Amino acid sequence: MNDAQVTANPKQQIIAGAIGNILEWYDFAVFGYFAWVIGAHFFPSADPLASLIKAYGVFAAGYLMRPAGGVIFGYIGDCLGRKKALQLSVLMMAIPTTLLGLLPTYEQIGVTASVLMIFLRLVQGVSVGGELIGSIAFVTEISPPNRRGFRGSWTMFSALGGIMLGSLAATVAHGLVDHATLVAWGWRVPFLAGIVVGGFGMWMRKGMVESPEFLRLNKTEGVAKNPLLETIRQMPGRIAHVSALVVVLGGGFYMLFVWWPTYLNQIVSPPVPHALLVNTISMLVLMTLIPVCGWLSDVLGGRVVIGTALVGLILAAYPLFWWTDHGLFLPALFSQLIFAVLMSGILGPIPAVMVDMFPPRTRFSGIAIGYNVALAVFGGTAPVVSTLLVSRTGAIASPSYYLILMAFVSLLAVVFWHRRT
Repeated sequence: MNDAQVTANPKQQIIAGAIGNILEWYDFAVFGYFAWVIGAHFFPSADPLASLIKAYGVFAAGYLMRPAGGVIFGYIGDCLGRKKALQLSVLMMAIPTTLLGLLPTYEQIGVTASVLMIFLRLVQGVSVGGELIGSIAFVTEISPPNRRGFRGSWTMFSALGGIMLGSLAATVAHGLVDHATLVAWGWRVPFLAGIVVGGFGMWMRKGMVESPEFLRLNKTEGVAKNPLLETIRQMPGRIAHVSALVVVLGGGFYMLFVWWPTYLNQIVSPPVPHALLVNTISMLVLMTLIPVCGWLSDVLGGRVVIGTALVGLILAAYPLFWWTDHGLFLPALFSQLIFAVLMSGILGPIPAVMVDMFPPRTRFSGIAIGYNVALAVFGGTAPVVSTLLVSRTGAIASPSYYLILMAFVSLLAVVFWHRRT
């Protein structure tokens, strides 16, 4: 197969490469939005906040499996091809997503329900550890150098599309049934609906072709026998650099767009009305701006766009939290919209930036290790850390300090970043 064949229909290949992200992040988002009822059903406690913290602990556990997923799928992607890795990862998410919607509760089968919930989240964590990285590597590699920022940004767009779809599904579920029905069984419907997205993703990926860079590598120098060890031995600094770069992408994003509705509903007093609507509108704006910022990175450079967004985030975090804490709809909406503008400046350019930091031979593994370690430590734990900060300090704006710290770490990574390939 020659390069012309590989890139004959780039739009179709980009869609196939990115489609799995919708399912992956749809499920993780739905779990985040329904953490309050999942905690009550699977980790019951006399203290609702304790149940919520346990549910977010399971959310974090799924993320702790991401490095393992990065290792497994990194090997598949670097040795067998990006295509095979992506086809397997979407299957590994579709099945557990459906099972989550069918899982008996603690009241029905006792602690077994809690164990099964944790197990399914761990399987999904492994899958997520390979899906996004595989799509980033694949979509960016099939793009010309002067379009990598823009085309690579569509992987983040699709991930956000899944989260936005999850937010929309939660909003619809809240609107269609009363609270008692939602708690009894309504929360299951969004999980069961995920099988539709999964089926479409598997169908699309049947027609995928392999990345031209991987094909050329396979014909010339050959693939790495052990890409994980090769990357760790030869490029540990690049791995650490990627981890630092994406700290705020993981922790900040999950704080501001997954934990945020819970913050508005359960923590801010009085609760912000229509919290899920606020989140859905902000997600739509974020999605719209991600390709714009990806295009800007092709024009201005990824370092400039990301660095500017990080500085803005550091300056704006506390004032926006403080403004939101008044419990009013418009301040909450405007605050999250500003966060959306700033986060788009990070999410849009970052796929191409990460791809540039590793050679094709170990690219999948290198990005997967660095990215997934940071997301496991900061992304998956962001909701529980944010909730604990509020619980222990009594200051509902306290998570803003954590956000500032994460943004500062990523800003240091941008300052010391330079193109590696």
